[in-house]
Amino acid sequence: MMRSAERKTLREQVAGIHTPFHIRERVRRRMPPAHRKEAKRFVKFAIVGSIGFVIDTGTLYLLIFALGLDGDTERTLAKAISFTLAVISNFFWNRRWTYPESRSKPLGKQMAQFLVLNVIGLGINLVVFSTVDSLLVPIMDLGLAIAGAQVAAVSVAMFWNFGANRLITYNDVKFGK
Repeated sequence: MMRSAERKTLREQVAGIHTPFHIRERVRRRMPPAHRKEAKRFVKFAIVGSIGFVIDTGTLYLLIFALGLDGDTERTLAKAISFTLAVISNFFWNRRWTYPESRSKPLGKQMAQFLVLNVIGLGINLVVFSTVDSLLVPIMDLGLAIAGAQVAAVSVAMFWNFGANRLITYNDVKFGK
């Protein structure tokens, strides 16, 4: 049995444990202020993208399983439709929340830029989705295969979408401001 002098306080016991909050704070302190703002924007962009993911995936499953668009070509068409609905939502929320200071460009011009970049993102998304879908459908349940293809496609396209839109659509917002 440990004597009271040998017992560690609760603070000493948890000092060596690194929670996500502690890790986030360590990274934040080491990051220059301008980078902190961009990291915060990326997190907001990812949250908006998560909402888009729900719209994209929900619509995709609705079109495939409720409306019967379950052939190979039909699944790709369903994916294009679901992705487009998600892009419209993402533009609205990114303009309002992620980049609220981005108002120097007319709405139509900014939306057109966002749309063009996301059409390129759609191309990336569809290539990844179709490739992974064709690899997974023969070896697993259709629902799981679509989920795997969806996660892969969205993950790859997200980095393109953030970088391209930051540099073009929202370039009126100064880096780190």
